[in-house]
Formats: sequence, structure tokens, C-alpha cells
Amino acid sequence: MTNSCFAVRLSHFLELTDAEEKTLARLEENRRHFKRGEIIREQDSPADELFILNGGWAFSYIRLGDHKRQILRLEFPGDLMGTSSIAFGHASDTLVAVTDCVLCPLDRVAVRALFDEHSRLGTLLFLISQAERVSMDDRLASIGRTSAKSRVAALLLDIVVRYRIMNGEDLKGVEIPLTQEDIGDATGLTSVHVNRMMQELSRDGLISRNRHEVTILDEEKLVELAEYVNRYATIDTSWLKGS
Repeated sequence: MTNSCFAVRLSHFLELTDAEEKTLARLEENRRHFKRGEIIREQDSPADELFILNGGWAFSYIRLGDHKRQILRLEFPGDLMGTSSIAFGHASDTLVAVTDCVLCPLDRVAVRALFDEHSRLGTLLFLISQAERVSMDDRLASIGRTSAKSRVAALLLDIVVRYRIMNGEDLKGVEIPLTQEDIGDATGLTSVHVNRMMQELSRDGLISRNRHEVTILDEEKLVELAEYVNRYATIDTSWLKGS
């Protein structure tokens, strides 16, 4: 078994070779530690690195007027963070640690070498990034066109679905270290409205809550309510196998 969380995540989509696993493990040898609430990289600052999240939670957001923000993406162990900024040389968003985090930085030279030496890994990363983009499109449509309860349900499902990539398909409950304000900033709702929707989802028997832990009780109905599509379950890597 590899000691690379990045390799564990990628192997969910494609069986990796020994050489690929060793390459990915080397990417996680250099580690930086960030405290809960610490800014990892500020929007508009110079950006010539990506980050593998080795442990903890983080998220990205963009600043809006009147000191508001829109949370774009939650980041979990095994995720590659900061990909949206690599094209520009400056950060298009802010990255912040939700919990104490361990990050493994990759400069653009290392990313280029990965694509040069392991084209199959590069292609797989491209496929995953496209699935993430479509998932972001889904959330944008959800914020613009669905009810508040549906938005919260979709976010909870997305957290659980992505957590299963690293922790197994039987996973039902996740400890979610987000405040109601964080959830509101991800769904376009106030914290008061988030609290009300969480209570309704609990009363409807769709989820249960124990402090910060949320457990999915009726996934089929929750999926129907949220109009949620698991984009990660439909990534087609068949054409990469054996190459």
C-alpha cells in the first residue's frame, strides 16, 4: 500500500502502476503545516505552486463587496488544491485552512515534470479536473435555481460522496468542521437559514446530526431533493487502462 494520500485518491479512478505510485509519493515528501483559520494563499497574491492536501480540511473562496465571500470548493485529504490559479501566475482565489492542515507544495516545474514523465497521470488529473468543473457548474445551477433546502442537501451529499473516495463506499456519516456561516457562504444562504434547513432535513428523516457529525439516513430521497448528480462516479478511465 502506498503512503501517498494523493495516490490513494487517484487509484480510486484508475489502478496505478508501481512507478506511478512512487512518483506520487515523492510529491508528498515536502510538507507544510497550517493552523486552523490560517490563510494558505491570498487572492491576487503570486501563485506558482499547487498543493496536495495531506491532512485536514481547507476551502477556497473569492472576495466579494461588503466583506462578503463565496466559498467555491471544499478541500479534503488527497485533493490537489490551487489548480485554478496555475494558468495565471497569481491566485484567483483565497485558500484557507478549516482545521489544522498538512499541505505538500508542488511548484509548476514539478507539475510539468509529472506531465512529461507520466502522461497517463497527467491525463487522469485532467479528467478529474473536468469532473470537478462540472460539479461546480451543478452547484452554480443549484444556487441559482433550487430551494434553500435543496442547496444544503446537495452540499452535504457532495461532502459524503467525495469522502467516500478515500474512506470507502459504505461511509454514511462525516464529521463536518464547518460553521453555519461557512455553509451559508457555500450555498448563498444566511447562517440562520442554513440552521433552519438543517433542522428541516433532520425532521424529514433525511439526515441525523450529533454535534458536528452529519449522517445520511435516506440517501435516495436526499438525492432526489437535491437533484444531485455524482460526477465522480461516472468518470470514464477505461481508455487509460493498460497504457
